[in-house]
Amino acid sequence: MNPKDVARRAFAMPLTSPSYPRGPYRFTDREFLTITYRTDMEALRRVVPEPLEIAEPLVKYEFIRMPDSTGFGDYTESGQVIPVTLNGVSGGYVHAMFLNDEAPIAGGREIWGFPKKLADPALRVEKDTLIGTLDVGSVRVATGTMGYKHRDMDHAKVLKSLEAPNFLLKIIPHVDCSPRICELVRYHTTDVTLKGAWEGPAGLELHAHALAPVADLPVLEVVSAVHLLTDLTLGLGEVVHDYLA
Repeated sequence: MNPKDVARRAFAMPLTSPSYPRGPYRFTDREFLTITYRTDMEALRRVVPEPLEIAEPLVKYEFIRMPDSTGFGDYTESGQVIPVTLNGVSGGYVHAMFLNDEAPIAGGREIWGFPKKLADPALRVEKDTLIGTLDVGSVRVATGTMGYKHRDMDHAKVLKSLEAPNFLLKIIPHVDCSPRICELVRYHTTDVTLKGAWEGPAGLELHAHALAPVADLPVLEVVSAVHLLTDLTLGLGEVVHDYLA
């Protein structure tokens, strides 16, 4: 294979059998349990990179079930998104993500810079309760609960919130372990179909773990919880800040 062939074929690792196909990536029946909680402002300041700004000491803890996603298959995800602003526009900074499928781990990290790590999250209904859990190995790291479909939500308001931008810190190392890429990336979800939206009472427990430190942003007060069922497309990103420039 000559150098031109390499450049022509190069898309993802490994060259001859990429870990995921090219996008766009469409998600059908994507289900969210999102619990918003109040945390310590100084803890947030330690993890949110400038030029993003923090308006309030809030965190959104997410459990996401994805049974049908283009190229990535069937998997579940869990993690933390921090409400932020950039140039006065509100959005979310994706701080931590844990999931159970290699293709979206590789694709999410390499394309956008999602902070994805391998773990074992789950989202299920037990009788009258929606339950999200995150296990790392044999250790329970997070448990979220919500009353199942207690109150319908205004769909227009929910769709508006889903239009907000999201931000990622993409880091790709050089062969000497120095940063080759270090960028703030912005992306949006598009073509959203909202199939259901509910709110209700919720609880959230986070436990300390050396390699999944979600409890470093402690739960001081649960503010709200939403349960969504959607179809959507994960849009490709754009670089909004280059830390190496």
